[in-house]
Amino acid sequence: MMKKKSVSARKASLVLFLCQMISALDVPLDSKLLEELSQPPTITQQSPKDYIVDPRENIVIQCEAKGKPPPSFSWTRNGTHFDIDKDAQVTMKPNSGTLVINIMNGGKAEAYEGVYQCTARNERGAAISNNIVIRPSRSPLWTKEKLEPNHVREGDSLVLHCRPPVGLPPPIIFWMDNAFQRLPQSERVSQGLNGDLYFSNVQPEDTREDYICYARFNHTQTIQQKQPISVKVFSTKPVTERQPVLLTPTGSTSTKVELRGNVLLLECIAAGLPTPVIRWIKEGGELPANRTFFENFKKTLKIIDVSEADSGNYKCIARNRLGSAHHVISVTVKAAPYWITAPRNLVLSPGEDGTLICRANGNPKPNISWLANGVPIAIAPEDPSRKVDGDTIIFSHVQERSSSVYQCNASNEYGYLLANAFVNVLAEPPRILTPANKLYQVIADSPALLDCAYFGSPKPEIEWFKGVKGSILRGNEYVFHDNGTLEIPVAQKDSTGTYTCVARNELGKIQNEVHLEVKDPTMIIKQPEYKVIQRYGQVSFECVIKHDSTLLPTIIWLKDNDELPDDERFLVGKDNLTIMNVTDKDDGTYTCIVNTTLDSVSASAVLTVVAAPPTPAIIYARPNPPFDLELTGQLERSVELSWIPGDENNSPITNFVIEYEDGLHEPGVWHYQTEVPGTQTTVQLKLSPYVNYSFRVIAVNEIGRSQPSEPSEQYLTKSANPDENPSNVQGIGSEPDNLVITWESLKGFQSNGPGLQYKVSWRQKDVDDEWTSVIVANVSKYIVSGTPTFVPYEIKVQALNDLGYAPEPSEVIGHSGEDLPMVAPGNVQVHVINSTLAKVHWDTVPLKTVRGHLQGYKVYYWKVQSLSIRSRRHVEKKILTFRGNKTFGMLPGLEPYSSYKLNVRVVNGKGEGPASPDKVFKTPEGVPSSPSFLRITNPTLDSLTLEWGSPTHPNGVLTSYILKFQPINNTHELGPLVEIRIPANESSLILKNLNYSTRYKFYFNAQTSVGSGSQITEEAITIMDEAGILHPAVGAGKVQPLYPRIRNVTTAAAETYANISWEYEGPDHANFYVEYGVAGSKEDWKKEIVNGSRSFFVLKGLTPGTAYKVRVGAEGLSGFRSSEDVFETGPAMASRQVDIATQGWFIGLMCAVALLILILLIVCFIRRNKGGKYPVKEKEDAHADPEIQPMKEDDGTFGEYSDAEDHKPLKKGSRTPSDRTVKKEDSDDSLVDYGEGVNGQFNEDGSFIGQYSGKKEKEPAEGNESSEAPSPVNAMNSFV
Repeated sequence: MMKKKSVSARKASLVLFLCQMISALDVPLDSKLLEELSQPPTITQQSPKDYIVDPRENIVIQCEAKGKPPPSFSWTRNGTHFDIDKDAQVTMKPNSGTLVINIMNGGKAEAYEGVYQCTARNERGAAISNNIVIRPSRSPLWTKEKLEPNHVREGDSLVLHCRPPVGLPPPIIFWMDNAFQRLPQSERVSQGLNGDLYFSNVQPEDTREDYICYARFNHTQTIQQKQPISVKVFSTKPVTERQPVLLTPTGSTSTKVELRGNVLLLECIAAGLPTPVIRWIKEGGELPANRTFFENFKKTLKIIDVSEADSGNYKCIARNRLGSAHHVISVTVKAAPYWITAPRNLVLSPGEDGTLICRANGNPKPNISWLANGVPIAIAPEDPSRKVDGDTIIFSHVQERSSSVYQCNASNEYGYLLANAFVNVLAEPPRILTPANKLYQVIADSPALLDCAYFGSPKPEIEWFKGVKGSILRGNEYVFHDNGTLEIPVAQKDSTGTYTCVARNELGKIQNEVHLEVKDPTMIIKQPEYKVIQRYGQVSFECVIKHDSTLLPTIIWLKDNDELPDDERFLVGKDNLTIMNVTDKDDGTYTCIVNTTLDSVSASAVLTVVAAPPTPAIIYARPNPPFDLELTGQLERSVELSWIPGDENNSPITNFVIEYEDGLHEPGVWHYQTEVPGTQTTVQLKLSPYVNYSFRVIAVNEIGRSQPSEPSEQYLTKSANPDENPSNVQGIGSEPDNLVITWESLKGFQSNGPGLQYKVSWRQKDVDDEWTSVIVANVSKYIVSGTPTFVPYEIKVQALNDLGYAPEPSEVIGHSGEDLPMVAPGNVQVHVINSTLAKVHWDTVPLKTVRGHLQGYKVYYWKVQSLSIRSRRHVEKKILTFRGNKTFGMLPGLEPYSSYKLNVRVVNGKGEGPASPDKVFKTPEGVPSSPSFLRITNPTLDSLTLEWGSPTHPNGVLTSYILKFQPINNTHELGPLVEIRIPANESSLILKNLNYSTRYKFYFNAQTSVGSGSQITEEAITIMDEAGILHPAVGAGKVQPLYPRIRNVTTAAAETYANISWEYEGPDHANFYVEYGVAGSKEDWKKEIVNGSRSFFVLKGLTPGTAYKVRVGAEGLSGFRSSEDVFETGPAMASRQVDIATQGWFIGLMCAVALLILILLIVCFIRRNKGGKYPVKEKEDAHADPEIQPMKEDDGTFGEYSDAEDHKPLKKGSRTPSDRTVKKEDSDDSLVDYGEGVNGQFNEDGSFIGQYSGKKEKEPAEGNESSEAPSPVNAMNSFV
């Protein structure tokens, strides 16, 4: 009976599970929806289970969760409630469960060691975090030991033990020497996994006294070193060879347990001479491929991501020429729990059923336990809808109060897994998440997917309708998806329309409309074709397309499926690609790709480049014309044409061009019909009605086109109604009371029959009026008279012939004739912005009074008079046109301090309307122009007379003139500046008390109330003495220039060059030159031109120890030059140079320095071997081994250097020898490689204090704390 019940229960569980799979709700990832729905808490972020923290930094234990309403947080520590309000060192982040424990301000990390768990709770349940085990990292000091030297016979094995202190986490071990360089390792010498250094056999070169083991503790950012170990190898002759013996592991067998997913490391290190070679095998199987690696010269077998299948016996074999040794390691792979099926969140409607499934595996098999809202389910509040069946919870007829968060815990002796999964019972009316009136566009004959994303609880039913009052959509032509999407597998043009999606459940109904547009597909109606072209010729590929008028296509050309070369020879047209001056590299496949927003099509063609003729004997020519044209299969709209090709003349025919003649409408005129590849000799031609056709064929090869063939027989097609209507229909009035309707007439063959005429129809737009029609002969214009002025008309023109009408034409909008505008713009206002710019405003005129197409407004403006100069002059009107319906405009280029008038007129296609009343405005004052002239006359010993003219454009009322002047000396340096203000009514000024024979520079400008205008400058010189004053009859009162002269020529000579300088008096802008030559020589003077008006020049390329003559002249002043000067260049310096390296005093100094360095090195070496007693601290005499504290980051010096016995701080700044600095570039395998990129520093006894992660030191360590509290390791292996 019990067995039957169990079977029934399992069947019921299966049925419920299937129901849950069918009925459970999926909540869409819609941000707005998620904000509105209630949701139990979900843990989103938490700290790792085993959390090792830096004891010097604040402890941050993360716990973040989401839910609706937002959850509150609480913590337990070691299984009991943790009241953070009672601990001043602990705070919780706002709107978060993350704890921050303040260690940097007095807290002790050891006091907060323990197991922490976070709970996030709201009205719908509680989620819990993993057990987070907090343990501070530890780096205990090395145990004191006395190390005896190792005396070893050559060829024997040796093990140097490291035995590092046990830290948390364990340290990284490496061996180095006193020079901080890594000890070389090989098949003979290598480091084991336990950190010991193994020698398979020792050699004499192994003798040294600085084998040092280093331990790096990452969390505390320190590196500690063991005392140096001494090894001395003594030789015995002969050296005895030995067969292999395993140093580690010992014995013949051993065992190893590893966890699934970890890295398995097996090690075998052997002694022997010659050095043994290690080989690994797996008994009864193969080593796993792709996961097996050998390290440490094959002494270590590494298998990554191990699984239970990797369990077994692994044998290592050590072999040399004397024999072998082996060891078998029995490996057992256990497994911490891992998920097979983790429980997932469940959203149900009231009354629905569902299941939570929690399945995990491990070795041994884990135990599964359930919690509800963080409480073991056995003692949690009862829920009649819930039933626990092992790893499954079954829910039946849930209600809103059934919402909870459930925790599944799977644990064994190697660890645990914890997963939160909520059951959220929601009662929600339907919601449609797809935006309303969304537009979908697809190409005809392709699928159309119309979305109706929805949510509701219970799950709504979805129905689709087409149109406003359409019936429900059913049938095989539609596919209805579970997510609400409607699929039309093959959309047609008639599928276009509005579709309505309706979602309903027992709590309500909602609907949404979307729109579908079906577009014509894009097609390439003329594809690129295969081309053969001769080198250096020209070729063109066509790509003519047809597309939906509402889509905008783009055409891209590719060569060999890549972009076209960036070459100007490639010309891309609207529907073709042309390649100029073809070369061999242009050979390839060319593809035309046409893209729209909805589809893409492509077509390709191959271009073959033909080489030049190999021999001149072969003559390439155009092909001969085709012949024997024949028409067959005559139908009303098609006929088949065939022909025989002529001789191709050594160049293959690439294509044939077919032309036609319409003997009925255009006799003697041949038109292009089509073209076909050169391999084709028949073609089906499409014909038009009422055309008397004749055809001819032209052959084309790479050389050119043949002569046309003889015409074929004529073929007259039957008449038919016109297929098309006239194009470019327009309606534009030429007079205010007419409408001129024009169109482009059909060509002769477009008439499709005799008696071509046109039916012209028109009616006034927006008026309930009938069409007025008239039939006219084959013309292209019709004038409708007596129309109102400028009103819109609907116009259409339809073609007809003796057999009937063309299809109904489309309508166009035209306008009757325009007339001049009736009214002027009103409310004209002028706003003067500055003295040269104004802004004019006006009101727009009513559109009805424009009586035409509004083109804009014209502003007429003109200057009436200047307010400063009363003068009459010709009035020049200026016009500015402002396009469109603007109501303002800017008037630039106005003259300051002037009176202007303006008016505004409206403009249409007929002309201008009446002008607005003239508007008067005035511009304000501006700055004046420069004075019209400045003359300086009547120079005396101490005075000059200045005369000037008023500004041509005063631009206002002049208030004064400003005169500034300053002296200029012979080196063109300016003296102090003097400023004089002169009344505006003055026109001259006598400057007195000037220096005699002095040049002055004058700056002169006028001023208005606005400011100063531009200035005018002049220069003048007072005379040297009274004799220099010329008689007025001679000098005419103007300043006479000084007699030009060059004086004080000086030289500064070097070996091969000389610097020449001089002083010049005379007119400005003189062009100087320097002449020079060898003194006493009769050779011609050499001449060098001086750039600009400089008073110095450098002569280069001179001969050392030579006397030269030099003089300076000014061009343009005939015969004017300075007196000669003589200089001598210096002797060559080569004889005076002394090689310092050969001097006795220098050699003696270098020898003394070298001897001093050697003595210092010997002293340091002796003191190091004696234990290293230094003046860093007196008490250190009794303690020889180093004890390390972290190095300060900011200044690179050591932190407090302490001893394990008294822990008293030393003085900072203990010295570090400069030759001990570790540089990355000095060695590729130095201590820097272990310090994560930051140079370390060492004490003088070899102890290392390093900071290598970049974190700032917070506190010194607490010394050797051997009595540490035990860590709660068991909490990592079981959850509860």
